[in-house]
Order: sequence, then C-alpha cells, then structure tokens
Amino acid sequence: MARAPKAAKTAATALSSSNSVSKEDLLNFYREMLLIRRFEERAGQLYGMGLIGGFCHLYIGQEAIAVGMQSVKQPGDQVITGYRDHGHMLACGMDPREVMAELTGRAAGASKGKGGSMHMFSTTADFYGGHGIVGAQVSLGTGLGLSNYYSDNGKVAFVYFGDGATNQGQVYESFNMAELWSLPVVYVIENNQYAMGTSVERASAETHLYKRGVSFNIPGAEVDGMDVVAVREAGLKAAEHARSGKGPFILEMKTYRYRGHSMSDPAKYRTREEVDAVRKTRDPIDHLQERLETSGWADEAALKAIDAEVKKIVADAAEFARTAPEPDPSELYTDVYLETAAQ
Repeated sequence: MARAPKAAKTAATALSSSNSVSKEDLLNFYREMLLIRRFEERAGQLYGMGLIGGFCHLYIGQEAIAVGMQSVKQPGDQVITGYRDHGHMLACGMDPREVMAELTGRAAGASKGKGGSMHMFSTTADFYGGHGIVGAQVSLGTGLGLSNYYSDNGKVAFVYFGDGATNQGQVYESFNMAELWSLPVVYVIENNQYAMGTSVERASAETHLYKRGVSFNIPGAEVDGMDVVAVREAGLKAAEHARSGKGPFILEMKTYRYRGHSMSDPAKYRTREEVDAVRKTRDPIDHLQERLETSGWADEAALKAIDAEVKKIVADAAEFARTAPEPDPSELYTDVYLETAAQ
C-alpha cells in the first residue's frame, strides 16, 4: 500500500528540562535509583565470591537513565536493552529476588537460572531482554515497534543500547526501517563514554551520537543522563513524538559508568582521578539528594531511612539467591524446542 509523503523533520531537536515533577515523583526516583545502586554493589560482591559465573556488567553510575525513562513508560510499552541490563529490570518492577537468583543460576530466577546476567526476560514486566550480541537488541526492538505499528495499539518500544553499538551496521538498517515506516520506537543511546575500553573520540568519527539519525531524517537530542529529571522530560517528549505517529526518536544520554566494562575489566584505559571527579561532581543519586534537601522535601534522616529500607531488600535478595535450589538437570531440555501435537 502506498504511503503518503512525510513532512521534513528537523534532525536535532532541543529538549529542555522543567520542574514538572512532584515531591512523590522525586522520592520514588531516589528510592529506585538507590535500589539499583545497592543491588549492583551486592552483585559485584557475589561475583567476587564466585557465586555469579560468566559475565556480569554493572549499571553503577547510569541509574538515572533507566529510572527516568521508566517513569515515561505506559502499560504495554516494551523495554529492550543489551547486556548491562540489571538496572532496567529493576526499574521495570521485576522482583529483586528473581533478578539476583538468576544471576546465581537458581531455579527461582527470572529465567529459571538459564539466562544469567545477560539474558533475562519478563514479558509480564514488558521487559524483552537482556541481549549479549552488541546491537542485536536494536533490530529486535525495531521489530517490537513494527508489531505495535501493525496492531495500531498506541504502544512504544524503548530500545536501549550503548555508544559502542552505534557503530554496528544493523543499527542503521533498523534506523532506516523505523523512519521509513514511521515506527513507534524511542532509541536510547546510553553513552557512557567508553564502550568496552575505547573512548568515543577514538572510535567514532561523529561523537554527537544523537546525530546518527540525520541521514534517515530521524530527530534526536542530547540529554544529561546523570539528571533523572532531565531524562524524564526528554523521554516524555520523545515518547509523545513516537506515540503520535511521527516515527522514531533518538535520545543520546550522556552518562558514565564507574566500574569496568564488566567485572573482569580492570579499566586501565582511564585514570582513577577521572572516575573520582565524576563521582564527586555528577553522581545522579547525589544530585537528586541535593535537590530533595534543597527543596525541603526530604532531610538527611528521611533519605537514610530509604537507604536502610533498600539495603534490607537487597540483603534479602542476596540471601535468597545464595540459598535457593539450583535447576533440575532436566531443565536443560526445556524451552529449547516448541513441542506440537502429532498431526
């Protein structure tokens, strides 16, 4: 069926932050970001103890992105990301026990202990993974957008990927398809500056990654990914753009990861001073704490109480993940092939 020509769009769109968030919003953001931080800190400890095997990529430093964007999501909207996925799962509302138990390979894990850190799913939470192949989730997420388009269900697919994945060919194939068919997709580039271990400046000719959609006529914006309110405001505008039938939107979240690429990465490609400077001046949780205290919406005692509550949840999840039974060996053969009745 022929499609009507689309009006030209501006390649770069300015998205500004506002104060349209309530005290309850900010306190909830603080709690959710702190939950991710404490969860990831404990996951790192369990990995060091040998209780988590395989790869383990921590989200410490990037919490504002998953939390801010989740506040934009409507029921039925899909979320899909790469292998640095624990924060997105928790932001989606997945049970910390199930997420931690999956990390330790237990039967009670979100994917029955068979997905591990990189391959967890929860369709009830609208979370479609956790993908280990760099950039693969971009094509899959575009497919989710295509499904929404065909169903005409008003839903948006939020597709997360890192700065390293922006140089993958399948990303550009996905951009082309999404814009050509005006698919309801918000592409969220979590630019933590280093991909695996190479800085953006050394790996990318165009370092303003929100401009990567220019040749496809996809609008984009650069956002302070360390400011949860800025993330939310940008996300609201991008989601409305996609939901209203105008096609995809690219958000480049400027952020920073404090740990190595994975637990096996000593991160010798950057200095300790660089990391410490970001922690001291740009930490997303500290930034929100200061905002809450300055506005008079929470004092130190109230915020410490939230931290204590979160620590208790994480400690319970860790103990559950340590003691829950491992999968029965028969699980090796489940969820591999689709069994159908004999014809």
